[in-house]
Amino acid sequence: MSVGTTSAMSPDDSVGDRLALGTAQFGMNYGVANQSGQVSRHEVSDILALARAHGVHTLDTAMDYGDSEACIGACGSTGFNIVTKLSGMPDDVPDVEAWVRDKMDASLARLKVTSVRGLLLHRPHQLTESRGPALARALMRLKADGLVEKVGVSIYSPSELGSVLQAGPVDVVQAPFNLIDRRLLTSGWLDKLHDSGVEIHVRSAFLQGLMLMPRANIPQKFNRWDTVWDTWHEWLRHHNCSAAQACIGFAKAHPQIDKIVVGVDSPAHFQQLIVASRAAPLMDWPATAVEDEALINPSKWSGS
Repeated sequence: MSVGTTSAMSPDDSVGDRLALGTAQFGMNYGVANQSGQVSRHEVSDILALARAHGVHTLDTAMDYGDSEACIGACGSTGFNIVTKLSGMPDDVPDVEAWVRDKMDASLARLKVTSVRGLLLHRPHQLTESRGPALARALMRLKADGLVEKVGVSIYSPSELGSVLQAGPVDVVQAPFNLIDRRLLTSGWLDKLHDSGVEIHVRSAFLQGLMLMPRANIPQKFNRWDTVWDTWHEWLRHHNCSAAQACIGFAKAHPQIDKIVVGVDSPAHFQQLIVASRAAPLMDWPATAVEDEALINPSKWSGS
């Protein structure tokens, strides 16, 4: 995956603390543009060393990201703020609080840490269901016991937020946000969350790598959005910048955002993203916004 570079980089240069390292690729094959598969543990160790050297202090993982948590624990979690995500709760769980505690204890053991910076719900709608109050109590107990600093939700769409925020404790919201999926901004939720003191993490800055692919390599199932791809690639040519620079720059242009989660598939890829994140800010953006979930929600791509 080529994203272009703009300058040399020394190990002590810092990219600041707004980038977070997504680790799905550490535990499984992930991303439409990922051609190299799961990252080896040797490369993970090198990636984590790069993160430390360049001031990227947050790791984003999940209990359901294959063996990502175990990989982080084996390769060295010292010095990182870890945000993980709770698996969806099965329907037949007899004791919600005991189940949550067992899942958290197992996660901490895999990560080889005594606490994490954040725990997000992978299925936040469960807060609004009959067992929601018990789930909320379990999350608060983890905070009270010092196992978790902040709790929150990982959402697919801002439309989920209204009911979820009323149902349970939410210190952190993670949501998709990129030059094609701008719903967090256009819905008004970006400002609402920021104004209420909720920490905002955004993911899918590259739409799972789709926006980094050369125009000719975009899979045919995305042909119905040809106008979007043509606009995007013409804008990149006109501005003479890499796709990664533009994608990261768009998220950085919104100061309400606390963390920009980026996934990588090699140390070289991570170096390229670090360089891209340092580029001078851009002043305008392409007309590429789309609200069709068949494109902006990767979970629906298999049926596209």
